[in-house]
Amino acid sequence: MKQVVDFLQRLAANNNREWFLEHKDEYENAKKVFESFTERLIEKVGEFDSSVQGLKVSDCTYRIYRDVRFSKDKSPYKTHMGCYICRGGKKSGYSGYYFHVATEQSDSYPSGHMLAVGDYCMEPKALQVLREDIMDGEGDFENILKTKVDKCFHLDESFRMKRPPKGFDENTPNIDLIKYKVYCLTFEPSMDDILSPDLLENVVQKFKSAKPFLDYINRAIEYVKEGNE
Repeated sequence: MKQVVDFLQRLAANNNREWFLEHKDEYENAKKVFESFTERLIEKVGEFDSSVQGLKVSDCTYRIYRDVRFSKDKSPYKTHMGCYICRGGKKSGYSGYYFHVATEQSDSYPSGHMLAVGDYCMEPKALQVLREDIMDGEGDFENILKTKVDKCFHLDESFRMKRPPKGFDENTPNIDLIKYKVYCLTFEPSMDDILSPDLLENVVQKFKSAKPFLDYINRAIEYVKEGNE
């Protein structure tokens, strides 16, 4: 993965069209390395999560070109490479497993490396169903977080509301978990983690630990997609 990181660092320091075109071959080589890793990652995740079996690399990866139409930052290129492995592919609406390599060890998106499992933009109806599942689940969601998921992962506290969402109150069972607006587990690997020869195995094991969490979320999404609103 060093070739990918090295290219992204150079791109971050020269984020303009002229430099990119002059170094297009370097980009293509780094892209091939990342796509090869993604292909193996899809295969390995598919061994414990059959819902992603058969996905292609193109179903899970993104263009490096930024959409700058509504952004103050007019830098034309992303300085990270990411893949999102989920049932039906990245545009399906289901939650999944996300991995990206960036320019440095940082907890500031997108400059830092990242593993994530869950959903950053859940449909309101599915979010409501998920919250109701957590309320009625007699602590099963909390148990998954405490006993199944790798301890490296965390839910982002900045996405937890101070007050209960509509339809719930402070006496609702598991209200602290219901207050989240975003149900996504994240972990920021170090540069040593990213450059480790065991990177693939380590990422797979962390993703595998979070599958029960992901299944819980996708159950709510599937319920709404099937018209059970």
